[in-house]
Amino acid sequence: MNRELYSPRKSVEGYETLVVRKEGAIDWLTLDRPRSLNAMSRTMMLELQHYFGELYTDHTVRVVIMTGAGRGFCAGLDLKEERDDDELGPVNGLRVQRRVSEIVMRMRRAPQPIVALINGPASGGGFALALASDIRIAAPTARMNAAFIRIGLTACDVGVSYFLPRLVGSALASELLLTGRFIDAERAAAVGLVSRVVPADDLERAGREIATEILANSPVGVRLTKECLNMSIDAGSLEAVIAMEDRQQILVAQSGDMREGVSAFLAKRTPDYRDS
Repeated sequence: MNRELYSPRKSVEGYETLVVRKEGAIDWLTLDRPRSLNAMSRTMMLELQHYFGELYTDHTVRVVIMTGAGRGFCAGLDLKEERDDDELGPVNGLRVQRRVSEIVMRMRRAPQPIVALINGPASGGGFALALASDIRIAAPTARMNAAFIRIGLTACDVGVSYFLPRLVGSALASELLLTGRFIDAERAAAVGLVSRVVPADDLERAGREIATEILANSPVGVRLTKECLNMSIDAGSLEAVIAMEDRQQILVAQSGDMREGVSAFLAKRTPDYRDS
């Protein structure tokens, strides 16, 4: 693997397992290992780390839409990939483990909303990628599970045990994690795990529609909303959340974009936000 790939100066076109298509302020991120249902190889893990890490300071990208090539979203860890001797033992094993767990932490740190278009199976680490996204839209063929427990591990991996109970409650999370059973698109929509289920051919359109609505809002407002939602989930009290919200609103109220938003509303026109 070319280690220069992970230099901040390297363009996204250098990725081996990802395709990044830019459409204005939207990044269309496609996991591109369709023959293996986009299973995570070592290279894909490092490339996902790099991609989401770079987003933190890249304000030219305002929304990320993530999906998988072919008929699957992501089948999780590529179990067929040969393991190296330097991955053995607890110390080296933890380093390897962090390759994938770091991805979801960088997804949550990124200020851009991430929309997952779940076009098929999302298992193990693929389930984690879907859960770590801000919005999930599924095709009818989507099936998700915590596959880790079915290969002798625990089901608590890559942030799944953090995200899942917060999204669906502890009872359903316990069912899915302790059994490793799949949840299909219909049930996922019924319990709020995904926002919508749309025909597979409409996934891209649905992703673009919601991205367009996000882009109609002020850039700083969107960034701070994601940050506030992240922190509010674990806030110790209503008072803590209100204090954070108050400070955010006073901060943004001083921006040119807030003044533009009010002016556009009163004039019944589309606002021209400048991220200033």
